[in-house]
Amino acid sequence: MSEDNDNRDRQSEIFRSGGRSACACVERSEGRASSRVCESVAQELVTGGIWQEDAPGHLVSPAPFPLSQTEVAVLRDLGPALLLFYRALNRLWFGRGHDWAKAWLNRGKPEWLLEAARMGHFKQHLPVLIRPDLILGRSQMWITELDSVPGGAGHAAAMARAYAREGFSVLGGAEGIPTFFAEAMRCLAERQDPVVALVVSDESEDYRPEMCWMARALCEAGLAAACVHPREVIFEEEGLGLLLEGSRRRIDVLWRFYELFDLRNVPKSELILYAARKRKVRVSPPFKPFLEEKLALALLHHPLLEEFWEAEMGQHFAVLRSLVPPAWVVDPSPVPPHAEISGLRFRGRPVRDFMELSEATQSERRLVLKPSGFSPLSWGARGVVVGHDVSREVWTQALENALRSFDSTVYILQEFREGRRVEVPTCDVRDGREGLLRGRTRLCPYYYVCEERAELAGVLATVCSEEKKLIHGMRDAVMTVCSEEGDSGVQDG
Repeated sequence: MSEDNDNRDRQSEIFRSGGRSACACVERSEGRASSRVCESVAQELVTGGIWQEDAPGHLVSPAPFPLSQTEVAVLRDLGPALLLFYRALNRLWFGRGHDWAKAWLNRGKPEWLLEAARMGHFKQHLPVLIRPDLILGRSQMWITELDSVPGGAGHAAAMARAYAREGFSVLGGAEGIPTFFAEAMRCLAERQDPVVALVVSDESEDYRPEMCWMARALCEAGLAAACVHPREVIFEEEGLGLLLEGSRRRIDVLWRFYELFDLRNVPKSELILYAARKRKVRVSPPFKPFLEEKLALALLHHPLLEEFWEAEMGQHFAVLRSLVPPAWVVDPSPVPPHAEISGLRFRGRPVRDFMELSEATQSERRLVLKPSGFSPLSWGARGVVVGHDVSREVWTQALENALRSFDSTVYILQEFREGRRVEVPTCDVRDGREGLLRGRTRLCPYYYVCEERAELAGVLATVCSEEKKLIHGMRDAVMTVCSEEGDSGVQDG
């Protein structure tokens, strides 16, 4: 048996056992305790500067999270579908008609930012990194949102290196994320040796360590790159620059790791925008706030746009829509007597006013209310309210707030999708204690775009205990990368 097959069998045995005998399984197959793998992953995160040695950020698993062949096939097909969706959304915003949809996408945005987005030479610019958040269900995955300024790539890349070094096969490969990121930067800059600045604002400070890791990885891939604060960007007439190893270099690509709602608080943001408008630098993600709205996925289900999506996306439209839970824009505008909020039902009747949902019982409130974008509440799950996880009073207040906020911050209402239960073996590197986490899983695949292709570079899995309604990185969660293990997948708990 080859080493790859042996590692795959060992990994499957760990997860099928539910972790109860994970250590014994590993020791029998290769004489290597699971704690050694966990220590290797933790050491990679520490030496890479992503973790502080005395402050690990989460639990570690002795193996990558295994996905079935069917699940991996869905993820591989998803990248091209999402790229087509972004392209179609871009055409929707720039094209004629559907003014009501564009009005939703533009709601609450300053006119100066919309004017910047309308610049002719920005017209075809799309994100070169696409990262959806998916809940792993019992028989399918659910896309809950698209992250417009996604973190986690450096974290996932560092763990992929560690698991690969321990003999595991990971999706995207040991160097998948840095390799595809570097290639995307070359495509965006239209040159083989671009200078790349990863610009991280104060608001995104928690992600600076992993972005510094990514900058070093890009250098290893042959690019000149640095992670800098906006204040470190040098403005000159010929463009933007930065100091690299004591020399001033002109920036070809500026990787914007800050949200557009925070633009006025970011030092030199106006100079960066000016340089982009004058075509002196390429900026990604582009300055297009309509591409950073969660409500864009809600538009997939609107019947008035069905023909548009089908014409733009072909067969990918039906596939993508089947993966997105129904969602609605929380618009307080009066609904005419002969109309209804399309597709929204409550107790078997069509809904004409969102406040009707304030009467819902806990079991009827399997809904999620969240800000769509362009707000400090729209990232990190800060503004999310899960209906069946709060009291009726809190739910009613949340609905009222969403309706009142429409002019400044648009909210969406989305059907809640519960992930399947899985059992994951864990190791707490703080004390070496091994255990078993019974929980639910969020998958974050990273797709990098180059030459009209969206390539799957890696997948980050986060498993939180089953009582958590929202799945995100936290100290008592497991975070790991993914691999393909056959058709059986992780054992259901």
